Amino acid sequence: MSADLFAGIQVKDYAAAVAWYQRLFGAAPSFVPTDGEAVWQLGEHCFAFLELKPEHAGHARHLLFVEDLDTRVAQIADRGLRPAEQETLANGVRKVAYRDEDGNEFAFGGAPL
Repeated sequence: MSADLFAGIQVKDYAAAVAWYQRLFGAAPSFVPTDGEAVWQLGEHCFAFLELKPEHAGHARHLLFVEDLDTRVAQIADRGLRPAEQETLANGVRKVAYRDEDGNEFAFGGAPL
C-alpha cells in the first residue's frame, strides 16, 4: 500500500505557532498554501500542517519515528525547546514528546538503545 500522510495541527495563535514549529522542525514551512495555514514536509510522503482554528486547538497528537532520536532531540534542544515528556515503552521503543502553547503534542519515537 502506498500512502501519503498529511497530519493537521489546529492552533489559536498562528504566528506564535509557526515560530514554535519552526524551532521544533528546524526549518521554515515548506509552503504556505493559504493565510492561516503552513505546511512542513517531514519526509518523502509525510507532511504536518498548521491551521488557524481556535475552536479546535489543542487536540492534535502525532508521533513520528526517526532514525536517530538522540540527535533529533539534541538539535531541538539547541533551538530552545525541551521535551514535555519522555518515556520508554515496554518493548524498548523510546518516545520524546513536545507540546505547543495550545497543548498539541508532537512526539518523536526511536528504536531501543
